[in-house]
Amino acid sequence: MTTTAAAATTKPQNQATGTAKRAGLDYEDVVVAALQLVETRGAEALSMRKLAAELGVTTTTIYHHVGGRDDLILALIRHLSAQQAEITIEGQNPAERIQSVSEHIWSSALAHRNVTALAHQVGATSLLAMPLELALARELQAAGLSGAALRDALRAILMCTAGFLVVAFRNEASISAEYRSSVLWSEVIDEQIDAETTRALCEPPDIFSLFQQSIRALILHFITAEPGPSKKQESKT
Repeated sequence: MTTTAAAATTKPQNQATGTAKRAGLDYEDVVVAALQLVETRGAEALSMRKLAAELGVTTTTIYHHVGGRDDLILALIRHLSAQQAEITIEGQNPAERIQSVSEHIWSSALAHRNVTALAHQVGATSLLAMPLELALARELQAAGLSGAALRDALRAILMCTAGFLVVAFRNEASISAEYRSSVLWSEVIDEQIDAETTRALCEPPDIFSLFQQSIRALILHFITAEPGPSKKQESKT
């Protein structure tokens, strides 16, 4: 079964230039332009001066429409967050559908890594991911979880995803060759670890495959778990 999460409509960016662009400029035009600037050049490229130059207006006009830079950052995060509500959830059973949402969280963070990093810097990670978290909560509840059990399952999935994203975002080129895992393992001689294992540990990880396996195991753990003592006592009363 395939379903689509609640969609959010967005206004396309004004493609006009010069006087026409200035005359038709509104709040959403500024936010969309700021989002594109961060997506293509990184958070450090976002300044009122650069944004004004992109739009062909003065910095005063930018401030008039969106306020200060902090306001603009939160606005572009909210804008992308609304776009993330437009996801297609696939799967023939609850576990597959929860897996689908989890992979959307993963792929969205990678596809918008500059905004993801910016949201982390300003403490707005949950704001950015809220539509996807809501979709995840709905699927977990449809699988039979609720209350603290749903809370713990959702948080475990999010934390697991975040851990894998840290690895995915890591710039391997910035690590000195002598300190890379593959090099360190290649130098290991340990009687309790066989040579085949050592060779395997020298190979680069398939991060996404490991992510999928880990998330799948988490999902199955939570949706097939027996209720704890407190749950059983509640059901008897």
